Amino acid sequence: MRFSKRKILDLLSAYWMYAGIALVVILFGFIGVVLFIKASPVFYEQSVSDILFSDDWKPLSGKFGMLAFIISSLYITLIAVAISAPVCLLAAIFLTQYADRRLLTLMQPVIDILAGLPSVIYGVWGIIVIVPFVSDVIAPAFGRETNGYTILSAGLVLAVMIIPFMLNIMIEVLRSVPTDLKEASLSLGATYWQTIKYVVVKKSFPGIASAIGLGVSRAFGETIAVLMVAGNVTRVPENVFQPGYPLPALIANNYGEMMSIPLYDSALMLAALVLFVVVIFFNLIARSSIIRLEKYS
Repeated sequence: MRFSKRKILDLLSAYWMYAGIALVVILFGFIGVVLFIKASPVFYEQSVSDILFSDDWKPLSGKFGMLAFIISSLYITLIAVAISAPVCLLAAIFLTQYADRRLLTLMQPVIDILAGLPSVIYGVWGIIVIVPFVSDVIAPAFGRETNGYTILSAGLVLAVMIIPFMLNIMIEVLRSVPTDLKEASLSLGATYWQTIKYVVVKKSFPGIASAIGLGVSRAFGETIAVLMVAGNVTRVPENVFQPGYPLPALIANNYGEMMSIPLYDSALMLAALVLFVVVIFFNLIARSSIIRLEKYS
């Protein structure tokens, strides 16, 4: 009787887990389907290529080219990840391999607090600190003039925002490397840095790649902080000292307004669908890269 009860409980637990997984998949698909249905009226007026590869954004004329928004989002995300990924990796190596344990114990709640701060706080900080720094220091150093509300400003603010998120993951990944591997490397005559470089980092590389991939997805979908410092000008930026208008900012700024314009709500839903697809694309690339890296780590 005890065995049968245990078996029943095991089956119930398994069914609950399967149901949870199925619910996640269904919700994921449901979001995509709803976005597609809401965005579909735009496809009757413009082709997909005209929407994705044209920068002609004139809602009053029924033209909804989104190239400027897509390029702005990509520029800002690439700047943010290019700055934050090396910083997070070096900081994680220092905190887990070199620093005293008390420093790591002290830093972890600080990192958690930074990760939990509302994005609007980062946006206000960006307006107060980053925007003047870009306009008064960085831009003049490159012979440029700008008011500071630029792609670069948004990228810098976003880099600071995603550092706690990526750093937390990298710390846990590096801490999970068995001590035996490091001791074996050191016993063979490798220096401590060589051990970290060729053993610890190599063993942790799939997890590091996963952290960067999640950071890209997190950065691409950020809204408020980027909206506050990017400039929000509808044109394809030619360099990082020009203003941009990322997709999340477009949706946040305009949804609920100007809905009297025909197809405007469908165009915004299409922007949300593009954002949804791009984030999925980055996650799939990160996941496939992790699977390949795990084979060689």
